Amino acid sequence: MDSQTPETIRETGVLGRLFRLQAHGTTARTEVIAGITTFLTMVYIIFVNPQILGAAGMDTQAVFVTTCLIAAFGCILMGCLANLPVALAPAMGLNAFFAFGVVSAMGYSWQIGMGAIFWGALGMLLLTVFRIRYWMIANIPLSLRVGITSGIGLFIAMMGLKNIGLVVANPATLVSMGDLTAHSVWLGALGFFIITILASRGIHAAVLISIVVTTLIGWWLGDVTYNGIFSMPPDVTSVLGKVDVAGAFNIGLSGIIFSFMLVNLFDSSGTLIGVTDKAGLADKDGKFPNMQKALYVDSVSSVIGGFIGTSSVTAYIESTSGVSVGGRTGLTAVVVGILFLLVIFLSPLAGMVPAYAVAGALIYVGVLMTSSLARVNWNDLTDAVPAFITAIMMPFSFSITDGIALGFISYSVMKLGTGRWKELNPCVILVALLFVLKFVFVDH
Repeated sequence: MDSQTPETIRETGVLGRLFRLQAHGTTARTEVIAGITTFLTMVYIIFVNPQILGAAGMDTQAVFVTTCLIAAFGCILMGCLANLPVALAPAMGLNAFFAFGVVSAMGYSWQIGMGAIFWGALGMLLLTVFRIRYWMIANIPLSLRVGITSGIGLFIAMMGLKNIGLVVANPATLVSMGDLTAHSVWLGALGFFIITILASRGIHAAVLISIVVTTLIGWWLGDVTYNGIFSMPPDVTSVLGKVDVAGAFNIGLSGIIFSFMLVNLFDSSGTLIGVTDKAGLADKDGKFPNMQKALYVDSVSSVIGGFIGTSSVTAYIESTSGVSVGGRTGLTAVVVGILFLLVIFLSPLAGMVPAYAVAGALIYVGVLMTSSLARVNWNDLTDAVPAFITAIMMPFSFSITDGIALGFISYSVMKLGTGRWKELNPCVILVALLFVLKFVFVDH
């Protein structure tokens, strides 16, 4: 039996030496299959992200290209620099917050909203550089982290239900059921159930299959115009570098910038730990090889993403699908990145996808994110109340920022009111006070 340790195994071949395939007990063939698997589970973002950002007034064809470019950049950089099987792309949730909350509801231009994304990403990069990113994660209570994740899930699901017309405005009851006979409703519902049924049967490409099926039915019904399959990449000058960095740098947007930073910080860091743990690369404390490099990659990718005209970039939990079929190194992520570059030439397909075809994916993501509420200790009201308030106030106030703010404030009130003030830490107190000041002096 070979007694060599992973550190002493001699790698052969260019890929073997670059990604240390033998040391990780894998092969180039396995890593390529893992990359293709991961790509198929997350490629839906090239259809969903343009639809969501298009609602903010952005050019959907240009967003399609920037989505592919930033995903390719993040994946290839993660693979080459950190050698981890983790794929990156624009974050679900934050794109909806940007389009429907910051732009549509609050009335900011998409250029200023993208500027807020840029500053939030830059803030996360600075937290990474000064090594206080994990300090913040460790000091923000589980109930608040779960409440934030679940609230975003409810927010996204509400957008999906609204987009298919199942939930509509009602002056008497605020919201009510839409017209169930409208084909957008039943096609959106069909797409959702295709995803959930296939996902429950372990089919990795469930979201992609749902989008294809509902789009084909839409084409049959006359909603979709066939424009071909291949073309040269569309022009991106309408969004590239149009971010209003100066316009977003004002006190009125401070809460939004902080929310972008905080949510992306939790989302990406938690996913990195989850994927590396699934791959057997993380220790009991959640630390994994090249951890700091991985944090730099997702932070830098987010900053660049905001600049080129797409939402914050995050590690994708769909990376676990590639890990489940053997992906263990950065070669998996590089394959995903290359595939994102190749699909840039399929832009006509993205332009044919109707809004109801991607709504099922939004509702499904909402289901996945809201399921984390099971982790809350509901027997302890000092934990349950803040988690509940954080989660429900995001869709009810139509603001992720306000949901986060009320969560931190209610957590502090509950701990102080029950005499458990020792459970508060400086991070929570500081954030709660900043949000109180925002409500009093900025939003007043």
